[in-house]
Amino acid sequence: MEALGDVRTVVTIGAYDGVHRGHRAVIGQVCDYARANDACSVVVTFDRHPASVVRPESAPKLLTDAGQKMELLESTGVDATLVVPFDAQQSSESPADFVQRVLVDALRVKGVIVGEDFHFGHKRGGNVAMLRDMSQRYDYTVLPVVLIPRGDGVDEPVSSTAIRRALAGGDVQRAVDMLGRLHEVRGVVGGGDQRGRTIGFPTANVMLDSTLCVPADGVYAARVAVAGADGAVASSHLAAVNLGRRPTFHEHAEQSLLEAHLLDFDDDLYGKQLRVAFHSFVRGERKFAGIEELKTQLQVDIAHVRAALA
Repeated sequence: MEALGDVRTVVTIGAYDGVHRGHRAVIGQVCDYARANDACSVVVTFDRHPASVVRPESAPKLLTDAGQKMELLESTGVDATLVVPFDAQQSSESPADFVQRVLVDALRVKGVIVGEDFHFGHKRGGNVAMLRDMSQRYDYTVLPVVLIPRGDGVDEPVSSTAIRRALAGGDVQRAVDMLGRLHEVRGVVGGGDQRGRTIGFPTANVMLDSTLCVPADGVYAARVAVAGADGAVASSHLAAVNLGRRPTFHEHAEQSLLEAHLLDFDDDLYGKQLRVAFHSFVRGERKFAGIEELKTQLQVDIAHVRAALA
């Protein structure tokens, strides 16, 4: 890791999964403080969620993949993002050594801005008090930030954990309130049984990384962007999205699938990357008596989707 020469930095540190409203509030203060002190604003994050190394058996599902996380961080206006590789060796680094190696030697830190409950380093031994103790030796300021509340009458701050909990209950609107945007997952369209096409409702099977966090099984109103060969969005569509195990056709499916029916769209999507942004919950998944009952319900679902996204 190379030092930044004479430039000093104002830094925040964290997994920043989701880049939600709380994250943006902290980064906003980093940018403001850096501008006021002729410094460079920097987010220090990791190439994977630290829990995936420290406690892989209970690591949380991710709200953003690596590419989306970097796009969202860039959109905050921060000057730079430093991605630290997180492996077994990194997990055993003491908080003091991390401060010395990353903040002092590499970034010439002038200010550290983190949430008031921030912990870091081996066994989460580092915290705001420890950062303040070291600041006297290395001439930097520590500014803890009060976490912003959810704002829906619940005495709980906005957090990645709270967002995952909302998604697990299918409450994508609450997740949207905390994220400050629609929850989005990305994946490539793979082959399926093409049953939807035979009944007049073709769907794209979106193959998702197993580490990504998706809402509870059910039908959702969504916006789906189709990425072009260069990765940029080529077109955007309203969609009815089914997450589930398709009990009408499969008695014991092993895992849930994401199937997206793009409204007013008829083109080949195989191999294309889709970005599925969940807007609102339509209904839970259920088993139908037959194809005709399913088709009738799908027509109702599509009407709900059009109304929700009008």
